[in-house]
This record gives sequence, C-alpha cells and structure tokens, in this order.
Amino acid sequence: MDSEILKEMVDYGIIGVLGLMSFLTVWFYIERLLFFRSINLEHYLHKQELEIELTNNITILSSFGSNAPYIGLLGTVLGIILTFLEMGNTGNIDVKIIMSSLGLALKATAMGLLVAIPAILFHSHLVRKIEVLLSRWELLQKRT
Repeated sequence: MDSEILKEMVDYGIIGVLGLMSFLTVWFYIERLLFFRSINLEHYLHKQELEIELTNNITILSSFGSNAPYIGLLGTVLGIILTFLEMGNTGNIDVKIIMSSLGLALKATAMGLLVAIPAILFHSHLVRKIEVLLSRWELLQKRT
C-alpha cells in the first residue's frame, strides 16, 4: 500500500477519533450543566437515587481526559513509523522532509492534549457541582 495513503488513513483516523471525543466531551458537559440547573432535589427520597442521576455520563469525561493523550501519542508513533518506512523505501534522507514529516506526526499528540485538558477540567467542575448538590439534598433531608 502506498505510504501517502497510509499517512492519510492514520491522520484522518486518529484526528477523527479525537474530534469525536472532543465533540462528545462538550456535549456531555453541556448536558450535565443543563440537567443540574433543572434538577429538583425534593423529588429524590434516597441519596443513591440522586447520585445515580447526578453522575450519569461523568465517567465518560474522565475516560476521555485520561485516554485522549494516548490516542494522540498513537497517531504520533504511527506517523513516525511511516516516516521511517518511507525513508527506508525511497532511500531519501533529506532533513527538510524528515523534519516536516515528524512535525506533522506530532500534531496528533497536540490534538490529544487539546481534547484531554478540557475533559479533565469539565470533569472536575462537574464533580464539584455533584458534591454541592448532594450536600444541599442532605440539608433538605435534615430540615424535613
């Protein structure tokens, strides 16, 4: 298979997965914020029932935050492997071509970090909101 086709498959595959993860991260974050704004704590009789509702989709955010850098790193490693394969097949060892190929390979790692950092921040923010809502629920239970 042609090395250019392999490079495009790796690029579009890794960037596509990271793009989907980024979209879902923002989607779940907004969904949780809207849910937290609309929740009526008085409707919940048991703390576990409330916790289940509050923590829905929270694990996905932490999973995206912890795995996105590895997916980006995979793209970088595959890009470097393809660069070395191309150099070996063509026998062309031009520093400009090598550096530009390696620079392009590193974009996957950068994309992974661009997905992971907001995902971790969103996760931390939502976990804090969950703690506050659970505390408010406990205070409501003590009053009644």
